[in-house]
Amino acid sequence: MDAPFEVLGVDPDADESEIDRAYRRRVMETHPDQGGSARAFQRVKAAYEAIMEGRLHDGDGDGDGDRREPSRPEGSRVEYLNYAVIEDHGWSLDDDDLFEKAAAADLDPTDYGEFLAEPSETLLQAAENRGFAWPYACRGGACANCAVAVVEGEMTVPIDHVLSTEMLERGIQLSCIGAPTTAELKVVYNVKQMPDLDDLILPPYRFERTQSVD
Repeated sequence: MDAPFEVLGVDPDADESEIDRAYRRRVMETHPDQGGSARAFQRVKAAYEAIMEGRLHDGDGDGDGDRREPSRPEGSRVEYLNYAVIEDHGWSLDDDDLFEKAAAADLDPTDYGEFLAEPSETLLQAAENRGFAWPYACRGGACANCAVAVVEGEMTVPIDHVLSTEMLERGIQLSCIGAPTTAELKVVYNVKQMPDLDDLILPPYRFERTQSVD
């Protein structure tokens, strides 16, 4: 296997922001949903994980990658709310009674409701498997298109993501790689519209694919 830095196309002394940008670019180039191959995509993910794990062990990381796979419940009841609805109704993500307001508002099932996530599913997979079309782009933790705000409950936090510690502390998670770890989970999806996530949005149409790694 090629050296992780070679797979991402960065120098070994690259700083974390350079590595994150390279990871985002390579994920968009190699993901099967974007015309790449599963083999190339997995090599990119493995390379990024190897680099970040090495830096965490060297004391250069912030420790977020230590929380990888807590025990999973048999299934998680996920109550969801569309961020766009919050804005439309003049509500706030910080409202203590946000989900009570949503339950009383007679919203469309695409905007508010609940479903059961199986232990083997990421949150995005669970939503898609129940017929919902939640936003995403890379499916590799390299952008914030699939981001959700966790209001109640917990999710896994894999190492292969580009969210900052501040975002994680605010409850922002990536549904494409994160999965529920509690029996009950309340999330606001479609939070990619939040201003703080602008720099992590990767609309596919803005990117030209280059030759992927085989």
